[in-house]
Amino acid sequence: MAKKVLVVDDEKLIVKGIRFSLEQDDYEVSCAYDGEEAVQMATSETFDIILLDIMLPKLSGLEVCQQIREFSQVPIIMLTAKGDDMDKIMGLEYGADDYVTKPFNILEVKARMKAIMRRLGDKKEGSKPSHVIVKGDMRLDLENRNVMIEDVKINLTTKEFDLLELFIQNPGKVYGRNDLLKLVWGTDYPGDVRTVDVHVRRLREKIERNPSEPKYVHTKWGVGYFYAE
Repeated sequence: MAKKVLVVDDEKLIVKGIRFSLEQDDYEVSCAYDGEEAVQMATSETFDIILLDIMLPKLSGLEVCQQIREFSQVPIIMLTAKGDDMDKIMGLEYGADDYVTKPFNILEVKARMKAIMRRLGDKKEGSKPSHVIVKGDMRLDLENRNVMIEDVKINLTTKEFDLLELFIQNPGKVYGRNDLLKLVWGTDYPGDVRTVDVHVRRLREKIERNPSEPKYVHTKWGVGYFYAE
């Protein structure tokens, strides 16, 4: 079955080029040209991945990402301006899984998409039916990639879930930021360790009652992060 991609950019020539290239690889491509249209489409349809420009009319890419994260964990790759580190960091803060800098090579975009979807596919194939981990008041469903804390569903991004799963599967083991970058994002990921810090902070904001005094994901100063039972 063809993978469904939503491409969001107000520059129609860019959208046309991306669409043509993706369709050559048998992706099913839908397009949106402003932020409001993107949210509406993400609400009414199911996509396997979203390519989302930062600079959009009506709603910015960051606002779109934030709104989508309220109801979906679909992988989102942000398209950011060249050299604008703040856009990249803010994209991760708002729940994006990855980013590509404009002007980009479409082959790089497709490689990032395939890497994200391959990791998701590997996890689905490797998990057993109804494989659920229960740690205190936290319930982690590895097959459906859902997290419940005190019977409340927690909406995590793909990378936030991957981090939490890694920590919970290896309680007490301390992971350095470079280790996490390789394990969760892959050895070919061009980002730096700030990506890890941003995602751990966002993960804590979602799962911890008091993020400054975490119950689950702890910091070993000067070394890295770990999960404590």
